[in-house]
Amino acid sequence: MAYEYEINEYAKEESWRMFRIIGEIVEGFDKLSGLGPAVSIYGSARVKPEDKLYNLTEDIAFKLGSLGFNIITGGGPGLMEAANKGAIKAKTKSIGLNIELPEEQICNAYTTQSITFRHFYVRKLMLVKYALAFIIMPGGLGTLDELTEVLTLIQTHKIKPFPVIIIDSSYWKGLLAWLRSSVLSNNFVSEEDFNLLRICDDADSVSDVVQEWYVKQEIIGRKAVNRADN
Repeated sequence: MAYEYEINEYAKEESWRMFRIIGEIVEGFDKLSGLGPAVSIYGSARVKPEDKLYNLTEDIAFKLGSLGFNIITGGGPGLMEAANKGAIKAKTKSIGLNIELPEEQICNAYTTQSITFRHFYVRKLMLVKYALAFIIMPGGLGTLDELTEVLTLIQTHKIKPFPVIIIDSSYWKGLLAWLRSSVLSNNFVSEEDFNLLRICDDADSVSDVVQEWYVKQEIIGRKAVNRADN
């Protein structure tokens, strides 16, 4: 099968591609502005509906949706589908940010609004920009990429220190152990970086973390407004 290796095939004279990228960004901004409080949920596209992780993801999205949070996913199958399904059950907005791939990925049927992007970096921008918490379910390279990108953006103060919650401690324990034994021990990260992560194993814990953080920020915001008025 022949693939178009998009980034490798960029050429200087193809500046028109920049307009396509800008167009995708503008479309994302236009369609998602005014979304309201939302949570992005990441995870494997390969998990089947009969898997316990699928049910857990659906439950997490349902509980968050029932608290009034909109749900954003990458729009694909697997755990993304489960999250969008939970959002539909909770009657909250269910956003799917799909991506064009060589093996066509069709946006799952449980979205109330979907956008399909050509460029990963535009899609990743939208997944981050409109969320106030990030739920990281078990997944593969794409999920790892999204996890480390969110942590890097918080670490470098490019976005606010929103909750980053990794789900299923047994799945992530090997990665966390390696980060401590190899990365932290070589001073490539600091102990503060580990404090950016929360670890949860059930839907109630996730919804408690997100709700507690959101309420706290609302209180801080009201106090700031009152100080300004005075």
